Amino acid sequence: MLPGARSRLRLGSQSSEVGISGLGDRREVVARFNEVVTNLLLEGALETFRRYSVREEDITVVKVPGSFEIPVVAQKLGKSGNFHAIICIGAVIRGDTTHYDAVANSAASGVLSAAIESGIPCIFGVLTCENMEQALNRAGGKAGNKGAEAALTAIEMASLFEHHLK
Repeated sequence: MLPGARSRLRLGSQSSEVGISGLGDRREVVARFNEVVTNLLLEGALETFRRYSVREEDITVVKVPGSFEIPVVAQKLGKSGNFHAIICIGAVIRGDTTHYDAVANSAASGVLSAAIESGIPCIFGVLTCENMEQALNRAGGKAGNKGAEAALTAIEMASLFEHHLK
């Protein structure tokens, strides 16, 4: 845990925000769509924050309908000036139409735009998978938990911004 760190996490869409004292708040934005997957990703992120001594009372979860809605919420949170990092969690699973491509591309470019426009690290924790098996493997299965990885990235980026990019 970083010295003097306390965290406040808000997860929504299942979005979330997490903050670390001294570094400020961190937020996670979590999509409800494909909730069986996003709940596992969220739990991975929360467990990582617990390991880094982020207090549960400093964690708030905010949910958004789906991955397409994540970027606008991330941007709004980033522009609020209250957070040092935003974690965006979702799962886009390919179906029989091209809708997958539109949502996956929009979520990725939207989260990047939110980070650039807000000046706050917005961590892309949205899985883009061919099928449910792949998604579950990346949400705590054989491929680890990408939500946990997103939480570690948020901690690292918040620290980088706080100490080197003021």
